[in-house]
Amino acid sequence: MKAFKGILLVIAMVMMMTTASFASEKIKIALVITSTIDDLAWSQAMYEGIKGAQAEVGADKLSFEVSERLWNAVDAGAAIRQYAMKGFNIIIAHGAQYQSLLAEIAPDFPKTSFAYGTGFNASEPNIFAYDPHAQEGAYLLGILAGMTTKTNIIGLVGPIAAGDAIKYNKGFEQGAKSVNPKAQVRIAYTGSFGDLVAAGEIARTHIKAGADVLTGTSQQTVGAINVVAEKKGLYWLSSDMDQKSIAMDTVLAAQAYNFKSVVMEMINSRAKGVMGGKHIELSLANGGLMMMFNDKIMGNIPAGAKKAVLDAKAKIIDGSIKINLK
Repeated sequence: MKAFKGILLVIAMVMMMTTASFASEKIKIALVITSTIDDLAWSQAMYEGIKGAQAEVGADKLSFEVSERLWNAVDAGAAIRQYAMKGFNIIIAHGAQYQSLLAEIAPDFPKTSFAYGTGFNASEPNIFAYDPHAQEGAYLLGILAGMTTKTNIIGLVGPIAAGDAIKYNKGFEQGAKSVNPKAQVRIAYTGSFGDLVAAGEIARTHIKAGADVLTGTSQQTVGAINVVAEKKGLYWLSSDMDQKSIAMDTVLAAQAYNFKSVVMEMINSRAKGVMGGKHIELSLANGGLMMMFNDKIMGNIPAGAKKAVLDAKAKIIDGSIKINLK
């Protein structure tokens, strides 16, 4: 019995020492992205999230490096593995397309935490999957679109018909029709996340077909916003981050991702000795999603539209509005 108690004491001491080492470690984060840190979209949102975490914990305790334009899986895999070999604590592969790479690499580096998103599978002990509830903010933007459109034609510029884009599209269309049953949400895809030219061409096609409010997701949306801004009286609704700086008279509102909360969740988990195995959600309820309004032009849209959005936000948070993703 004494021997058994002694074993338990040793195990407890080892666990305490391990947790203490994680809590006191200087965090080195690597970010692998498909575009750039100034894309005003998906990649920049995560970059700003890491910077926000660094500001909170201190630059002396958190440093980070970034590898940009890694669309190619081979190049991305090489970069991820190199960061792990250099002893980086957390490696964020910012895209759903990196999931299979992490599944191959993570088992070789059990003391390294890896992360990807939009992701759902957090079964690996050292992989975090973060999951923005894009459908929630999209529903609210859909309400704005449904109340603002005069033609009842709304254009949506999508990247690829999968994952986060589908969630956004479904939420947006349901939001628009909840206030305007006559609204038509016309969806077209570029087949890419970063084709700015194709996104712009799709926006032009939507406008020629009568769309007076447009939206879309992924890094390519900057190309579409610039096209929409060419014509006065048309509006764009953003996702990923607040994009009004691109076109102050065009971008009406945005669903912005608070990735700082994701980064802090991973840092705090490691401090407790948890390397991964978590599905981290970003929602309106937990502050992972934020609604941003462009007050400069909000006066141009129907009275009561902003209130309708805020009322719906409260109902999504309390569960009285359910968004169907099937």
